[in-house]
Amino acid sequence: MKAEIAKLLSQAISKCQSDGSLPADIEPAIQVDRARDTKHGDFATNLAMTLAKPARKKPRDIAESIIAQLPASDLIEKVEIAGPGFINFYINQQAQFSIVPTVLKAGAKFGQSDIGAGKRVQVEFVSANPTGPLHVGHGRGAAYGAVVANLLNAIGYNVHREYYVNDAGRQMNILAASVWLRYLELCGEELPFPVNGYKGDYVWDIAATLHRENEEHMRHSWDEINHALPADAPDGDKEEYIDAVIEKMQNLLRPDQYRLVFDMGLNYILDDIRDDLQNFGVVYDEWYSERTLTDNGAVMRTLERLQSSGHTYEKAGAIWFKSSDFGDEKDRVLVRDNGVTTYFASDIAYHMDKLERGFDRVIDIWGADHHGYVPRVKAALEALGDDASKLDVLLVQFAVLYRGGEKVQMSTRSGDFVTLRQLRKEVGSDAARFFYVMRKCEQHLDFDLDLAKSQSNDNPMYYIQYAHARVCSVARQLADKGHAFDESLGLQNLDKLTESHESAILTRLSRYPEIIESAATQHEPHQVVHYLRELANDFHTYYNAHQFIVEDDTLRNARICLIHAVKQVIANGLGLLDVSAPDSM
Repeated sequence: MKAEIAKLLSQAISKCQSDGSLPADIEPAIQVDRARDTKHGDFATNLAMTLAKPARKKPRDIAESIIAQLPASDLIEKVEIAGPGFINFYINQQAQFSIVPTVLKAGAKFGQSDIGAGKRVQVEFVSANPTGPLHVGHGRGAAYGAVVANLLNAIGYNVHREYYVNDAGRQMNILAASVWLRYLELCGEELPFPVNGYKGDYVWDIAATLHRENEEHMRHSWDEINHALPADAPDGDKEEYIDAVIEKMQNLLRPDQYRLVFDMGLNYILDDIRDDLQNFGVVYDEWYSERTLTDNGAVMRTLERLQSSGHTYEKAGAIWFKSSDFGDEKDRVLVRDNGVTTYFASDIAYHMDKLERGFDRVIDIWGADHHGYVPRVKAALEALGDDASKLDVLLVQFAVLYRGGEKVQMSTRSGDFVTLRQLRKEVGSDAARFFYVMRKCEQHLDFDLDLAKSQSNDNPMYYIQYAHARVCSVARQLADKGHAFDESLGLQNLDKLTESHESAILTRLSRYPEIIESAATQHEPHQVVHYLRELANDFHTYYNAHQFIVEDDTLRNARICLIHAVKQVIANGLGLLDVSAPDSM
């Protein structure tokens, strides 16, 4: 309905420009909103007020000109000017019924649009370091990113889903050292495991595979390794200690042996992540390797561009980026004094590469702990001469699990955490996906495991799915009672839907395309969740108050048409959330 009114307004503006009542060079941004108070109409626009300054006319005079040029429409009962120049639209009561045939005809495509006009958008999400299994914190980013991508796709954007694989750098070296030390223990060496090593059971699994396939060919005695190592925590510095262990490992093993250990850890965990996400309904168009940025020279090109443009300097043997010139709180290191490039240098190269690939927009979905990283990445893009406004960074807060009213404690490095796979096994993928997107991404999420598993109206996902299943049950009851559904007859008699519950549902159904547009453009999947909850409530209230399978053929089929439209919209909305719409429960 909003789109139809906007179309009428656009035609009216064109006519006003043709007759000279509005300047021909004005390109107005037409915004139509639902009226807060139905006494003032069903929809309203402030278009006349936005045109007042460029047209150099009073808003009410402009509103009168627009109304005079509005094309005739069966949708509109009357149009009024209110206040300083608002244009209020009253919808023809018969027009409200048009939503039912519209939904039934469009089917799974209802709610989709071409607002994005095929523009290319890259959505990069999760991108967790492949140093261990995905935990429940990653799960929220996965669900949120996948639904944001679905929503953008639904409004016409060409969406490219990408996972950035951090397969280079210090954390991967720590994983390799952790695997090797566990391998040495399997060889019979007794050694203290580093405080800063990865301690999860999965490290033992990788080490066992390494030992089984390579026997003891990479064994070195602990005395040899421990010679000249600094003290580990609590007596020493745990960071300095683990770096020393990595260096000793690299010196003792041949390059091909070190790469074997490194790649075995990387590939084992990356395969596990791929499998975990795929079973969670998250599929990517591309898994982009960080190593590629070095191999194809992107990192060096980035450094050269920044240096040639005067945005770097050397200090204490390191190369620094003048990020403070672009609003960052301090300058950042690009190349350490040992000649090794930083994560930041790779990240700049990665974002430069994204824009070079021709994306119209780039959306990064990061954990909330990365909020300080945003201005420095944008600063780097600006320094490179790229359009930093093309980059949007959405921050996702951590999810806190509760079981039996008690908070579930987690620690990633110690290996004491709940994996995404364990969560899916406990509550199911549907519930995990749904509960993860129930709140704004920037809000903390308390994930109640008991509620997610419950089959009650207190569980919003169950409540919505039950509405879909209830409509399906009506179809089965209809057949059991010897009736056949006549859609054509129902659509011809929609004017028999005069109950207040029916009017509420008709209004709610008409809002669905607006919700999808808003949720997509604002990157807020929770809007879809809240809408489905309200539609389900409208339906359950209607179901409890009225009989659908009545003797009157015309009324019966009209009501069946209405609830079939409800079923379709619920299925469409749940589909965008990648949550199933069951036929029975």
